[in-house]
Amino acid sequence: MNAAANAAPRALRGRLDLCAINTATLGHRAPIATVIDQVARAGFGAIAPWRREIEGADVQAIARHIADAGLAVSGYCRSTYFPAATVEGARAAIEDNRRALRDAATLNAACFIMVVGSLPPGSRDLAGARAQVSDGIGALLEEARTLGVALALEPLHPMYAGDRSCLTTLAEALDICDALDPAGDGGIGVAVDCYHVWWDPALAASIARAGQGGRILAFHVCDWLVPTTDMLLDRGMMGDGVIDIAGMRAGVERAGFAGAVECEIFSAANWWRREAKDTLSVCAERFQSVC
Repeated sequence: MNAAANAAPRALRGRLDLCAINTATLGHRAPIATVIDQVARAGFGAIAPWRREIEGADVQAIARHIADAGLAVSGYCRSTYFPAATVEGARAAIEDNRRALRDAATLNAACFIMVVGSLPPGSRDLAGARAQVSDGIGALLEEARTLGVALALEPLHPMYAGDRSCLTTLAEALDICDALDPAGDGGIGVAVDCYHVWWDPALAASIARAGQGGRILAFHVCDWLVPTTDMLLDRGMMGDGVIDIAGMRAGVERAGFAGAVECEIFSAANWWRREAKDTLSVCAERFQSVC
């Protein structure tokens, strides 16, 4: 049992230090150095960068910049998809993830977000894709433990089951965690993303299960708009949709989660078109009033 389980939900008013900004929320329009400064100036406590902003750059220098700005790294996004049509392709995916895991360690990230992939082109073998995912994660687990960066399996909404993720529920992700880490030695857990799991009838039970194993590594917030006009790039600002975000946060915190609440909003037609300072200002207000 997680010792922190059954803790009361945290009060968020005046606590932007408990909020992280996933850099996708700002649309990847500015260099990472600029984004770090924008997030820090706005008063947030953490940041979650993407590999597209880090790889090929001086990772140690970026890590120093983040630390000097007074920010923690709530997570590093995201893994290369594991399923592949060939053995060589599967091995290459594992090695690519291994390199990214080392960058996550350099950044002092709390976890490495695992968006695992699904059917390779031309395949209908969903069970085979899931097996490749489990094998790939298992191949990384010991190095993750050595580096001190936990693997956070993030199930995605079922609309992505064909390409982005063959894991669509927290229960599926927890089954992999329990199979690979039956003794609860750590290094593996789940990322709970409101957008992807809010619909799940078993959500409360899965959150409780995750808490019992100390496996809640990340909590991501945005909202589900009605109607949603794009299955990838039309996420809503917290409070603009139908998700009970505060209720979900209460659940994960009662289950023992004590990390940063991470705002991650993919919004090509709306928030990505606004000035970064305006988006961050609304994130700050909604974090304190809606989440």
